Amino acid sequence: MSAAPRVPRPAENRRVPLRVDERPPWLRARVHASAEVEAMRRLVSEQRLHTVCFSAACPNLGECWSRRTATFMIGGNYCPRRCGFCDVATARPAPLDPGEPGRVADAVAQLGLRFAVVTCVARDDLADGGAAQMAATVRAIRERCPGTGVEVLISDYGGDEAALRSVLEAGPDVLNHNLETVERLQRRVRPAASYARSLGVLRRARELRSGLPTKSGLMLGLGEAPDEVRAALRDLRAAGVALLTLGQYLRPSPAHLPVERYLPPEEFEAFGDEARALGFEEVAAGPLVRSSYRAERLAGRAPIP
Repeated sequence: MSAAPRVPRPAENRRVPLRVDERPPWLRARVHASAEVEAMRRLVSEQRLHTVCFSAACPNLGECWSRRTATFMIGGNYCPRRCGFCDVATARPAPLDPGEPGRVADAVAQLGLRFAVVTCVARDDLADGGAAQMAATVRAIRERCPGTGVEVLISDYGGDEAALRSVLEAGPDVLNHNLETVERLQRRVRPAASYARSLGVLRRARELRSGLPTKSGLMLGLGEAPDEVRAALRDLRAAGVALLTLGQYLRPSPAHLPVERYLPPEEFEAFGDEARALGFEEVAAGPLVRSSYRAERLAGRAPIP
């Protein structure tokens, strides 16, 4: 696979990336040690499950597990796409595990989770992109834990409407698909995806199930200009997206895309205010925000602190 062409950056963002050890103090996540965290760690290992918390090196692992929410990653622990920001290993995925949906539901039940987020690697090797496995997992959680909220964080399924429809019919409470970055940087950041396709998935989800909240997120600090962020926010609202996350891109390793800039908390707050003014119903914006951060709060399943 040839490398994606270099994308020119706006003049105001052409600056030398900082090393990890030079991260500003607002990017130091607090460590949460609790019985819930240890129970989750053991159960994930025993049930042979994957979580984004571990696989994508999420800085909020302790906080979310202490709040009795978790993000499970199904479809394996390898992804065939070569997104420049993602810490999930790139390789050909193994065949789907038919017992995985049931084990995820059992884990949700054993941990007494109030809210579960289920995401997936991109299964471009499968005709439905892994949609049937996602739908089966949602149904298994519904059957085992009818009071638990479920958010799905899906891939674009190659734009396949039948695949999207099958996930919606399983009855999630929220459908999330991340736009990830501004239009100009899409080819550099996620070369196997498409800005227009992602917006189309979000728009079609609303059309197929009008009462379902849709959600999306952007990473900032990859070289985008402020006006490009605002344009992406307008595009998401035009697609009917109601819930939004804005967070700082953090480079997982030297092999990944560099951080062009660390945005201070007040810039995230300002973008959050602009997003609310555009009509987003709930917004989580901050340096350590990730796509499933406080997902239960954005979905209206928990009181806002």
